Amino acid sequence: MHIPFVDLKAQYETLKDEVAEAIRGVLNSAQFIGGEAVASFERDFAAYCQVRHARGVASGTDALHLALRALGIGHGDEVITTAHTFIATAAAIVATGARPVFVDIDPDTYTIDPRMIERALTGRTRAIIAVHLFGQPADMGPIKDIARRRGLYVLEDAAQAHGAEYQGVRTGALGDVACFSFYPAKNLGAYGDGGAVTTNSAAIAERIERLRDHGRTTHYSHAEIGFNSRLDALQAAVLQIKLRRLDEWNTNRRRAAEWYAAELAQSGIKTPFVRKGSTHVYHLYVITTNERDAMRIKLDEAGVATGIHYPLPLHLQPALAHLGYRQGDLPCCESMAARSLSLPMFPELARDQVRRIAAIAGAAAERDGHKKLWRKSTYAPAALRADGGKEWR
Repeated sequence: MHIPFVDLKAQYETLKDEVAEAIRGVLNSAQFIGGEAVASFERDFAAYCQVRHARGVASGTDALHLALRALGIGHGDEVITTAHTFIATAAAIVATGARPVFVDIDPDTYTIDPRMIERALTGRTRAIIAVHLFGQPADMGPIKDIARRRGLYVLEDAAQAHGAEYQGVRTGALGDVACFSFYPAKNLGAYGDGGAVTTNSAAIAERIERLRDHGRTTHYSHAEIGFNSRLDALQAAVLQIKLRRLDEWNTNRRRAAEWYAAELAQSGIKTPFVRKGSTHVYHLYVITTNERDAMRIKLDEAGVATGIHYPLPLHLQPALAHLGYRQGDLPCCESMAARSLSLPMFPELARDQVRRIAAIAGAAAERDGHKKLWRKSTYAPAALRADGGKEWR
C-alpha cells in the first residue's frame, strides 16, 4: 500500500464540482487579472485572519519581498530571522538589499528562540521575521516585546500556518504584517503559485497594492518602480472555495497528529511539541530521531513517502556563504537538519495508514535492540557539535 507524502488528488475529489463552477465563473467574466474574484477572496481571507486588509500577490516569496519593501527595509538594514526555514525567507531579505541575521531555534518547537534575538540586535536591526514553522506559531509574545522596546517591525512568515492561533489570535494578525504562501501543498493551497499579505495598516496595504502592480497609481501613472506580482483571478476563485473548508481540514490534521502521537508514544521518537496557548495546524508532521536515515530507507521500501525539512540550514547554504556563518554557529538548527523526518500529513490521512507508518518508524527506531531517546530533558546542543561534519544531502 503506497502512502503519499501529500494527497492532493484526494482533496480535489471532494471539491471538483465547486471548483469547476468557480472557474467557469471567472472564464465567463473574462476578468483574469484582478476583478471581483480577487477582491472577494481578499475580503474573505482578511476576515478569516482577523485583520482589516489582505492583498493577493503572485507567491509567498513575493509576499515576503513586497512586505519588507513596504516597510522601507533596504540597503544597510539587518533583519533577524531563523536559519531553520525555506530559503525564501532569507532570499526576500537579500532581494531588498538588507542582510539576514540568523539566530537559533527553540529545541522543542523548532521556531525562532526569542532569547537569541536579543543577542543578535545591532544598531542596523530594523525588523524580525518570525517563521511559524510546520504549522505552529512562533512565540510571538516575547518577540513583540523585544520589537516594541527597540522600535522594530515584526513580520510573520505564515506560509505553513494558515489558521493556526497564538493566545487566541490567528496567524496573520500577530505582527505588523504577515505573509502567506498558497503553494498547492499548503494547508490552503492554490492550483499553482499564489500568496497574500495581511495587515491592519491601511498604509501598508496600499503600498503592497502599488508594489505588486508596477508601482501603479492610475493606469499609466507610476509612483515608484514596482513589480508584476498579482494573484490571478482563477487562483483566487479556487482559494475562496478552499477557504471554506480550511478549519475542517486543520481539524483533520490535528486528529491525524493525535493518532501519530499515540502510536509513537513508546518508540523513543520525539513527536511534535505544542506550546501552551498555541493551536498547531500541522502543515508538516516532523519527528526527531537519531535513526533518521535508516528510518527513511525503511519507510521508502514500504512505500511510504517522507521528506526532510530542511537538510541544510540557511546559514550553511552556498547561496548565503557571503554572510560568513560556519558549522557550529547554530547547533539546534544543525541538529534538526541531521535528525528530523517529515511523515505523511494531509487531511484525508486514515487511521490505518498512520498505524502502518508508525509501526515501520518505531521498528527502525529500535534498531540494534535499544531505543534512542530524544527528549527535552536530554537535549544538549553543545554535545551535538561533534558530528557537525556530516553531509546531510
